[in-house]
Amino acid sequence: MTDELDGSPILNDVLGDALPMLEVFHAKLEREGEPRGLIGPRDVDIIWERHILNSAAIVPFIREATDGMRFKTVADVGSGGGFPGIVAAACLPDHEFTLIEPMERRVEWLEECVNEMGLKNVTIIRARSEEVITSLRKDRSKHPYAVVTCRAVAPMTKLSGWTLPLLKPQGRLVALKGRSAPAEIEKAAKMIAKFKGVRPRAVEAPVGPGLESTHVVLVDKK
Repeated sequence: MTDELDGSPILNDVLGDALPMLEVFHAKLEREGEPRGLIGPRDVDIIWERHILNSAAIVPFIREATDGMRFKTVADVGSGGGFPGIVAAACLPDHEFTLIEPMERRVEWLEECVNEMGLKNVTIIRARSEEVITSLRKDRSKHPYAVVTCRAVAPMTKLSGWTLPLLKPQGRLVALKGRSAPAEIEKAAKMIAKFKGVRPRAVEAPVGPGLESTHVVLVDKK
């Protein structure tokens, strides 16, 4: 089975210098993704669009959030199969990524991907986000992150408490979401405010020329 976008110029247009690394990731997902429960059987021939380009759609929002910052640190919550954390790390070699994932078998997968792709800017933590938040509060030598990312982890009512406490002041949450993003924001308004989130908004994010765009929720931290 071949991917619909194999060999397409869209890949180079969107991914640029990250493409060779992400071809390694794509091949690994194609071989092992379904048997290891990381992607569904219907996704095998659309990995580029459904998972890799979709994840890469957050890259401009991360760049915008860290522009001018000395420490370009990103935490990816619930990294799972590597979406969006592995993809964004490949696209942003000048940023430091921490992938936070509680499941051992997924941590093993992420470690394999980092090694096989030769990623030098990724740290993997086996933990739930609440544990990392507690660790940040207790240990003053650890610093909150400039950006927190995630994809398909939880509704905003829960996600606010799992992500916003990881951010430094003026940091930003960049969450890949579905079409229900505006409704989720409305429902979670009190929780977002409780965790010092401001200006929550849903925006359309381009995935690639001729491809359907995705939805991103952006929340700034006071």
